[in-house]
Amino acid sequence: MDQTTEPDSAPATSRTRAAAFAVHIFTAMGAGIALLAMLEAVREHWANMFGWLGVALIIDAIDGPLARRLDVVRLQPNWSGEVLDLVVDFVTYVFVPAYAITASGILLPVAAPLLGIGIVVSGALYFADRRMKASDNHFRGFPALWNAVAFYLFLLHLPPVLSSLGIAILIALTFAPFHVLHPIRVVRLRWLTLWLMAIGAVLAIYTLACDFNVGAPVVAGLCAIAAYVIGSDAVIRQIKSFRA
Repeated sequence: MDQTTEPDSAPATSRTRAAAFAVHIFTAMGAGIALLAMLEAVREHWANMFGWLGVALIIDAIDGPLARRLDVVRLQPNWSGEVLDLVVDFVTYVFVPAYAITASGILLPVAAPLLGIGIVVSGALYFADRRMKASDNHFRGFPALWNAVAFYLFLLHLPPVLSSLGIAILIALTFAPFHVLHPIRVVRLRWLTLWLMAIGAVLAIYTLACDFNVGAPVVAGLCAIAAYVIGSDAVIRQIKSFRA
C-alpha cells in the first residue's frame, strides 16, 4: 500500500476516519487470504492455493489507490499502511509460496529444506531493504516474487535438479545489481505492460482452471510475459548504450 497525503485535505470526520481505517482492514484481509492459501497447500490442492494467492494480488493492487483516494496517511496516522502492506506481502509473496515450492516435490529432496529456508530468509531481507526500488520504480534485484516462481515451476514441470538450480540462482539474484520491471509503477511502456499483464492474468486463470494441464501456446505466452517483466529493462538499457 503506497500512501500519500493530498495537499488540499478535507476536514476529518468520523465517517472519513472510519473509511480510512476500512482500507487498513481491507489490506489486512490479505493475511486471511494467505491462511486460506496455506490450508489448500497443506492439502496439496495447488491450483486452489494459487487461486487464493491471486485474490491476494487483487487486494494488493487495489488497496494502494484506495489509500491515496481516502487520504489514509492523514486520517489514520497511528496505523502504518506501509508496514501492514509489507507484512501481508511477505506471507503472500514469500512464505506461502516457499512452503509450496518446498513441500510439493518439485525440488531435489535433499535440497528442498535448505532452499526453502533460503527463500524466506532472502525474502525477509529484501522486504527490509530500503533500496528495494530504484528511482524509476524498477525493483532492484530479483523482487521476491516467489508466488510467480512457484506458479511457473508448477507450469513447466522441470526436472527437480533444474528447479533446484533455478531457485538457488534466484536467491542469489535477490541481491544482484540489476533492475526488474514493476508492472504498475514504471511509466516507460506502461500501456504495453498493462496489456501484457491483462493477457497474462487471463492465461493464468485458464491455467489454474485446467489444473496446469495446458498446451504449448499457453505456456509459451506466459513465459514470454515473464521474460518481458524480468528482462525488458536490461534490453532497453543495452539498446540505449549501443545507440550512444
